[in-house]
Amino acid sequence: MTEPAIAVDAVSKAFPLPEARMRTVREAVLHPWRSGAPSRLQVLDAISFEVGRGETLGIMGRNGSGKSTLLKLLAGIYRPDSGRIAVGGPVTPILELGVGWSQDLDAVDNILLLGTLMGLPLAEAQAAIPEILAFASLERFARVPLKHYSSGMAVRLAYSVAFRAARDILLLDEVFAVGDVGFRSRCEERFRSLRRSGRTMIVVSHDPRTIRDFCDRALVIDAGRIQREGDPAGVVERYLELVAQAPQAAGASA
Repeated sequence: MTEPAIAVDAVSKAFPLPEARMRTVREAVLHPWRSGAPSRLQVLDAISFEVGRGETLGIMGRNGSGKSTLLKLLAGIYRPDSGRIAVGGPVTPILELGVGWSQDLDAVDNILLLGTLMGLPLAEAQAAIPEILAFASLERFARVPLKHYSSGMAVRLAYSVAFRAARDILLLDEVFAVGDVGFRSRCEERFRSLRRSGRTMIVVSHDPRTIRDFCDRALVIDAGRIQREGDPAGVVERYLELVAQAPQAAGASA
């Protein structure tokens, strides 16, 4: 049996929440023994799963369930508090796509900057400039500084660079939720091409269609734990049940 591309074993992650400070004399009198020590928010609690080589795994969950934290752990942005993560290959994280940009540089220079940060050799990044600009429909704005771009233009450029720089393992956060219909269609076709080429991918999405149509297997996280794992259709069903049970739970995404 081949070694998995990604193995997550009993991984937990929490973040400190500073205790609210007492603002009045009355609060100090009524609560003299209140501790100033920070409490902790348990975002992930002993998560375990594996992703086979060439497999596409979908991850669903309500806002605040720990999806984005999990992707950042896999990308090496965060470290787990406990447990073990093994990633068997170079990773391209398509997560917070504003990271690495220089607002004062134009699109061409930013392609070279972000492309090399994502692992493209400089010569390959230079050769890919026309392709990346065309994918993002930004040929006319190649020499315009990014500070003059709309947010949508900047996101299209970032995704175009990331898809071109894709390495063995891709981590994708709501990749089909940006841009207009034409750009989303190009992203979907590029995704299918990468999938056919044998890339290993993890796709986080709230969209049932994305999980059903693009994933071999899926899991849903809620309250920091895996609630269901397996067939994408069954995972989508469980996710919709969780959303229906607490439609008001729309906190900040973790």
